[in-house]
Amino acid sequence: MSAPLIVFLIMFVLIFVLKMPIPMGLMCACVFYFIVSGDAVKMVAQQTLKTFYTNYTIVAVPLFIFAANVMNSGKVTDKVFGFAKGFVGRFKGGLGHVNVLASLVFSGMTGSAIADASGLGKMEIDAMRAEGYDDGFSCAVTAASATIGPIFPPSIPMVIYSMLSGASVGALFMGGMVPGVLLAIALMLYVAFVAHKRNYPCSEKVNLKGFLLYTFRAIPAILTPVILLVGIYTGVMTPTEAGAVAGFYALLIAVFAYRMMGWKDLWRVLVDTVRSVGSVSLMIGAATCISYIVAREQIAVQVGNLILSLTTNKYMFLLIVNIAILILGMFIDTSVIQVVFIPILLPVARELGIDMVHFGLVVVFNMMVGLSTPPFGMLLFITSGISGTPLKDVIKEIWLPLGAMLIVLFLITYVPDIVLILPRLLLGYTG
Repeated sequence: MSAPLIVFLIMFVLIFVLKMPIPMGLMCACVFYFIVSGDAVKMVAQQTLKTFYTNYTIVAVPLFIFAANVMNSGKVTDKVFGFAKGFVGRFKGGLGHVNVLASLVFSGMTGSAIADASGLGKMEIDAMRAEGYDDGFSCAVTAASATIGPIFPPSIPMVIYSMLSGASVGALFMGGMVPGVLLAIALMLYVAFVAHKRNYPCSEKVNLKGFLLYTFRAIPAILTPVILLVGIYTGVMTPTEAGAVAGFYALLIAVFAYRMMGWKDLWRVLVDTVRSVGSVSLMIGAATCISYIVAREQIAVQVGNLILSLTTNKYMFLLIVNIAILILGMFIDTSVIQVVFIPILLPVARELGIDMVHFGLVVVFNMMVGLSTPPFGMLLFITSGISGTPLKDVIKEIWLPLGAMLIVLFLITYVPDIVLILPRLLLGYTG
């Protein structure tokens, strides 16, 4: 390894040892590399800025973040939860099923697991606690169901993956529909199993009139994913324009349909959005710099040659990728995995003839598993924090949901048609 690369790797390790903010830490590691290598930092900075100015797809990221913040601040989540409760609450372990279904609906509005867990999460856990569910179980279901957010369209991680790989955002979004529904079904089966074993209660039955009332109140919120997906796949709007429509529509229903958002709430949403966008922008900037370092040091070539010397079977490669990301997800933030490790693996995936949309869904799904994987899964900390449940209780309950998630991951990894059937049928996607 060259001296600049050694310096970069040392700084990369120090990011985690010193507990630095990850975006700033990655940028610092890149800067130290450029100082030692003697490369013109100005040139790299210009290239990074060019990425922002010329990549139209990236604009979708702040727009979807804004939409997610509006949905949470405007209490649209209340209506989604009420609709889900009226639909599946009557079954054994009803609120567990409500938790999963609400996350599936909410995922069509935000594309963010963090937004799901922090927005719907507290409401779901409090409701389950009131009906006698174990806190650890409630948190585990909430954490696992929140991972549906970035799998079912729209999805912020898929937008970033599209930037890195050049894959179609529309095909990625559509490719995530079936896996998202499969994950919801798998988690509902898990809830049903535990509910019968522990004799968890059914929620109060809702009559037809009550269900229709819940549905009517939720219609403006439920229409969000319908408007977005129909708009994208009929060609009326691009995914980026859909992000703008999502933000504007979320604002309309929060202010006028539900009358739950004032000027102070809007200001708070804007501040939160700017903070989140700043962090994501730094990550994307770091990704551009790291891509430059990977190309200059020929890291992708060397890793590719190493993997190809071990196997030329694409299914073995996918197994290696899954195991590697699962292990990394236990210790490293998913954003780091996406911007640092995925660009290294993409050339090998192309060399082995793996479809980029299929590979993208495998990667994103795997990273979402990492968000719920001990010891450092972000969703475990979020659900523990918002509910006051000891982290050890959440970790104790998360293993069965993780098992359900891994089964779905195995299916989409080795049966590519699960991912590609809708893009092929509805978009004419050929790969």
